[in-house]
Amino acid sequence: MTRRLHLNAFLMNTGHHEASWRLPESDPYAHVELGHYVRLARTAERGTFDSLFLADGPQLWGDIAQRPAGALEPLTLLTALATATEHIGLIATASTSYNSPYNLARKFASLDIISGGRAGWNIVTTAGAEAARNFGLDAEPAHAERYARAAEFLDVALKLWDSWEDDAIVADKAAGVWGDDAKIHPPRHKGRYFSVEGALNVPRSPQGHPLLVQAGSSQDGKAFAARYAEAVFTAQQTIEDARAFYAGLKSLTAAAGRDPEHIKVLPGIVPVLGSTQAEAEANERLLEDHIVHEHGVRRLEQLLQLEPGTLELDAELPAGLPSEDAVEGAKSRYTLVVALARRERLTVRQLIGRLGGGRGHLTVAGTPEQVADTIETWFTQGAADGFNIMPAVLPSGLEAFVDHVVPILRARGLLRTEYGGRSTLRERYGLPRPANQYVHTPALV
Repeated sequence: MTRRLHLNAFLMNTGHHEASWRLPESDPYAHVELGHYVRLARTAERGTFDSLFLADGPQLWGDIAQRPAGALEPLTLLTALATATEHIGLIATASTSYNSPYNLARKFASLDIISGGRAGWNIVTTAGAEAARNFGLDAEPAHAERYARAAEFLDVALKLWDSWEDDAIVADKAAGVWGDDAKIHPPRHKGRYFSVEGALNVPRSPQGHPLLVQAGSSQDGKAFAARYAEAVFTAQQTIEDARAFYAGLKSLTAAAGRDPEHIKVLPGIVPVLGSTQAEAEANERLLEDHIVHEHGVRRLEQLLQLEPGTLELDAELPAGLPSEDAVEGAKSRYTLVVALARRERLTVRQLIGRLGGGRGHLTVAGTPEQVADTIETWFTQGAADGFNIMPAVLPSGLEAFVDHVVPILRARGLLRTEYGGRSTLRERYGLPRPANQYVHTPALV
């Protein structure tokens, strides 16, 4: 069977570049307009993407002076997009730190049913004291504690999604029997973090449960992904680092007793396109010229856990930064940013420019052929199963990718030319429908 490239469209208001909203073409209010997201979803579907993805967090992100702030709740938004699309998968971010398993399992099962089996869950543990204080905590829970809670959360959610057998609904009008109580399995879970007694009040969904996605690249994050994740969004700056991450995660997945082919690795890539290399670089400079560096300095100091006023724009990062072990927030992103700055000896100003487009994800400024070459090289040389496409500017960046890069990928035999009928999201990713954990097939004698 021919190996196919997986593409996911990461949609973020006016685009991933922090200055995208300042361009004349951009609508500063697009982040709360349904029509904007319908247009993006249909564009990604025209490009035969496997899925689209919405990030989220239970807090107001940063300084609202910097870029459009606030976001529509993703499960609500994706339910609307389910009625505006036919094929593309719909992946929502939701936190295990600030939700309860029963309510969240019910919401994802509902989205999966409404969309005909296209739901996915990007599982996050949510770093940051700001979110913690919104839920009555004085500080964020420790990194290891967040992942321990997440593991139990997933175990409970999986029990809830399996609490109805597939054929629990009988619908026998003549006998007056709607359902078979023997095929309902209450979890009766009592653990360290959760106590959940009853079965879900939604039947088992088309996929059995939504596609499980994870984005952490710390040691705890990779161990969690190896145990649960079916797709992983990650950030690497070099193909060498990407190949090492890919091989390591596949190995961890096998060691956890799972098929390594059942976890798909999708690094993020920010394509900045031009008809020539010079035009693409000019488009990138235009965005960088619109960065307000004061915002970038504050954000970088927060990420690096430094006191305000520590960083100097035209100096390199100071020596003596905290080690990754001392960081309780976004460990993997912290490590990536520090490594990038040290490796290329970037000043703070240069680092802010590099992070402005994708927050540490790979940025490729070039022609459609050059972007396609990068994607093909990483895909064929053991660095990726596909990519998380993160246009710097929306909607124009996604439209340009679909109009100019997708045809090249199709011509090279890497990407489908059409969906070929209705399928579930996990079928798009080449994944099996999970068996119900409460149903045991009798052994053959």
